[in-house]
Amino acid sequence: MQLSKLILVLVFSISASAALSNPAAAQSTNCTASQQAAVQCFVANAVTTHLTKPRYGMTLAQFEAYGVAVSEILRTDHTYLVLVGTSSAIADALPPTNANGSANQSAQDLAVTQIVSAEVSEGLANSSVASVQDLQWFSLDVTGAMNNSNGVMALLTPGVSLRIIDSYIVTGTTNGSVNWTTVDASLSQAIDSFIASGMFKIPAGLTTTAHLKSFVDSLAHIIYDYKISTGRKSL
Repeated sequence: MQLSKLILVLVFSISASAALSNPAAAQSTNCTASQQAAVQCFVANAVTTHLTKPRYGMTLAQFEAYGVAVSEILRTDHTYLVLVGTSSAIADALPPTNANGSANQSAQDLAVTQIVSAEVSEGLANSSVASVQDLQWFSLDVTGAMNNSNGVMALLTPGVSLRIIDSYIVTGTTNGSVNWTTVDASLSQAIDSFIASGMFKIPAGLTTTAHLKSFVDSLAHIIYDYKISTGRKSL
């Protein structure tokens, strides 16, 4: 539900852009002063009409700024795809529950924020279009929407990459202790093999093999911490 509301912001920002290119279509000086103003007005009206409401402790002004950030994220070539892909993988492989089925939203939320931070650090997501906090909030919103997929995630299995990484953690674990030297080396070799075989390609200018390996290493540790928090032996 939250995802559909975020997309409404995007749709409005696109509509606002069209209105700004056609002065005759503009109706409000304040709201058509810029694309940013248009999105802010939409968000304010959405809150007033109870279409949505500020979250994560935001004031209305902060929520309006977040709406602008979302519209900028959705305009990017790759950051939007990286964040949505990450969110779908997390919703599938790192659900907001413990191994016994009880709720543990904080475990998933922590994984989301940590993974987004790692993506920014390794050049996979661009924090110049929005702050790291906004990227994290966007990913939390999208992941939350995807948590309730009525079984579709289990069919599409977007979290398979996280499960592959976890398989190396499981293999490198003896008597409950992870040999991270072995796990890191195995993951590094796997990435080299995937790239050499053509199964995996790094888009030119996006990141480097070294950064990708560092990101996967971060993912491995985040996955491990998530499993400890939720009492899982594997994903």
